[in-house]
Amino acid sequence: MTRILYYLIIKPLSLLPLRLLYLISNLLFLVCYYLLSYRKSIVVSNLKASFPEKNKTEIKQITRKFYHFFCDFIVESLKCFSISEKQALDRCKITNPEILDNLYRNNKSIVLASGHYNNWEMAAACLNLSLKHQAAALYKPLSNKFFNKKFIESRSKFGIELIPKKEGKDYLKNNTDRNLIIGFGCDQCPKKSKNNLFWTRFLNQDTAIMFGTEKYAIEFNYAVIFMNMTRVKRGYYEIDLQIIEENPCSTSYGEISKKHTQLLEEQIRRDPAYWLWTHKRWKLKRDPNETLH
Repeated sequence: MTRILYYLIIKPLSLLPLRLLYLISNLLFLVCYYLLSYRKSIVVSNLKASFPEKNKTEIKQITRKFYHFFCDFIVESLKCFSISEKQALDRCKITNPEILDNLYRNNKSIVLASGHYNNWEMAAACLNLSLKHQAAALYKPLSNKFFNKKFIESRSKFGIELIPKKEGKDYLKNNTDRNLIIGFGCDQCPKKSKNNLFWTRFLNQDTAIMFGTEKYAIEFNYAVIFMNMTRVKRGYYEIDLQIIEENPCSTSYGEISKKHTQLLEEQIRRDPAYWLWTHKRWKLKRDPNETLH
């Protein structure tokens, strides 16, 4: 069944030009926003908690804009199954790749901190085409083996190396002689079972932060760079790279985590509609005995 879905629906749709896929996105918006109200209660709840200063009209405007973008994101991600190298570079440009040149000359690998903001799938497609460092990214394997295989084929066709999260540390250990830039998603909710959760303020709320970015940067002495992504217009993006820390071993505990969290919040506040509001980011609640940094 999954093969039929891929070869009869997903793959043919991915071959359509984006101008036609955006017509599908427009219809999908009507279904998701009006007919199904897909996770709308979660979106609205998250927005109200994050922006208590905004009134109902403003929250509604952001919500509608988010769903329009979310549906665009879906069809753009479909397009990634067949997008060409030229299209990827045209639609997602890194504005300042030269700021990494000194790190490359000094054989310094990089942890790239980012969030689920704008189209991270487009960003992954262009990274290895635009930078001197070898691009890599951690991912959570899909439960369906066929779709997982097709996902890897699609996302790695321009040279980015995809590593299952459980194998991330071994990958870093085995590639110390290479100039890597490895992407970490920093805005996911960690598991409650993890010891010593790192808590800080994010979007007006006490928030448990994924600590892997800081942990691995210090353990392997990787520079930390933040990826700031802007939507120029429908289907076109720009990435601005910002150096957080070149010498992570010299930082104090939590300094890197607080900084990339702060930069992500600043990015979201500039245009809230382009963050992934459908996930339950604040399902963990801080216990009184847990330190807020």
